[in-house]
Amino acid sequence: MPTRRIFLRNSALAVVGTAAIPSFLARAAFGAVEAGSRNKRLVVIFQRGAADGLNIVVPHGEPQYYAMRPSINIPRKSVIDLNGFFGLHPSLASFQPLWQQRHLAIVHAAGSPDPTRSHFDAQDFMETGTPGIKATDDGWLNRSLRDLPRAAQNSPFRAIALGPSMPRILSGNEAAVAMNNINDFSVGGRGARLSPVATAFEAMYDHSSDAVLHTTGEETFDAVKMLKAADPGKYTPAPNTNYPKGRFGDSLRQLAQLIKANLGVQVAFADIGGWDHHVNEGSTEGQLANVLTEFSQSIAAFWNDLGDLGEDTVIVTMSEFGRTARENGNRGTDHGHANVMFVLGGPVRGGRVYGRWPGLDQSQLYEGRDLALTTDFRQVMAEGVAHHLGNKNLAEVFPGYDSQAGKFLRILG
Repeated sequence: MPTRRIFLRNSALAVVGTAAIPSFLARAAFGAVEAGSRNKRLVVIFQRGAADGLNIVVPHGEPQYYAMRPSINIPRKSVIDLNGFFGLHPSLASFQPLWQQRHLAIVHAAGSPDPTRSHFDAQDFMETGTPGIKATDDGWLNRSLRDLPRAAQNSPFRAIALGPSMPRILSGNEAAVAMNNINDFSVGGRGARLSPVATAFEAMYDHSSDAVLHTTGEETFDAVKMLKAADPGKYTPAPNTNYPKGRFGDSLRQLAQLIKANLGVQVAFADIGGWDHHVNEGSTEGQLANVLTEFSQSIAAFWNDLGDLGEDTVIVTMSEFGRTARENGNRGTDHGHANVMFVLGGPVRGGRVYGRWPGLDQSQLYEGRDLALTTDFRQVMAEGVAHHLGNKNLAEVFPGYDSQAGKFLRILG
């Protein structure tokens, strides 16, 4: 009797309509099953604007937390307790079952070691993977593609960014595609007028020296046309999957569609803004609560939509830096240092908070004002690249950083 995974891989082509299947899709859909291989994926989500990690994963067992945040703290009675010390903001209720099922792990006091409090610089450093160095031309997620097993490099859709332009994290020599919407490709036959995205996509493969990529370029257009013919707007997610309205939920919905269509996605990137709350951040309700609802419900829907494909998927979240430990005079928080990361997936050893908690006493704060950093974000990402994707050349992915396997947190099984 076929497993559900094999059934999904064979039946996912229904998503793209009933037209004849181009050879590219046939290879992608059936080749993995016949060869017994499994297509592993790493999805990176960026919370742009510096999320308030202390009100996202609340150290409710830390007395200083409540003393420093008299008006914006999350009351103990409202916290979704995790282990007696840490708890989730109530707007993260969608994450509770993922934690209980041990698919979700948390890394607290994590982030970039660079001390900048500039949004632009901090985001750039985390996307290039070289904190403090502005001269890096490419992104670490692009570099992670260089030494993947050769079979994983044949799909033109192996690197996807959901957004209007290519983000720094996926910029580089390896082929990647950015799209706001599947329909942005506006593909047609030879001679048809193409959208800018489609034109760039076509040129990328026309000029490729890789014979496999060059050959599959035209076939990929056929695959995208099949997706369009099926009317992506009418895509039906898995049962009991409810994506919230908005750009972020729509991005993850389309990413799930691309993954389930067996287009060979290896790495993917999406982002969500709205985290810079200097004024009236709110507590259990308000600005932070609203964006957390969208954030968590979108990710939970994406996870549910993947079904058994989630067994081979790892999702990691990050933000450029955290917020001050103390609230400011405007019932908000200012730019801080360490933050919190979520790691979700089939291989994840979930139901645990990883990393060393530095404490919130005055003597323990970074520069007397911020949560101190104890886990470099590259330590988390390197484990995903090496242990999950299989790229062991971490010195090239994260140059200048000692990312030996022996220093991993062992979040992945």
